[in-house]
Amino acid sequence: MENTPLSPHLQVYRPQLTSVLSITHRATGVVLSLAGTVIMLYWFVAAALGAEAYTQAQVLLSSLFAKVIMFGWTCAFYYHLLNGIRHLLWDTGWGFDLVTAYRTGYLVISGTVLLSVSTWGIVLYLGGG
Repeated sequence: MENTPLSPHLQVYRPQLTSVLSITHRATGVVLSLAGTVIMLYWFVAAALGAEAYTQAQVLLSSLFAKVIMFGWTCAFYYHLLNGIRHLLWDTGWGFDLVTAYRTGYLVISGTVLLSVSTWGIVLYLGGG
């Protein structure tokens, strides 16, 4: 068997915005599904087990560690949402040219930061944090 490369590999190419955004879109989908489901199920089960378990869950979910996790989940949510809209636009045939692909990619990143920080700013302002 010869030692020839099968195809160009990630080690050959440097990451580009479009490839990084694509990989991140998939990763955020997994994070949203797994982390969101686990946290929500924990909360529901604690509520079903009674007042003591629910109080313990509320204490845990209001810890700094949990808030950092929830902020990350919020970022993943907004990123996945905005990049999903970008993909829907691509499905219509719009935005494939390189300039538009990069502009919309930077808009997705900016929108994710803006919406995540705004959401948590409102939560903290209203006393939920």
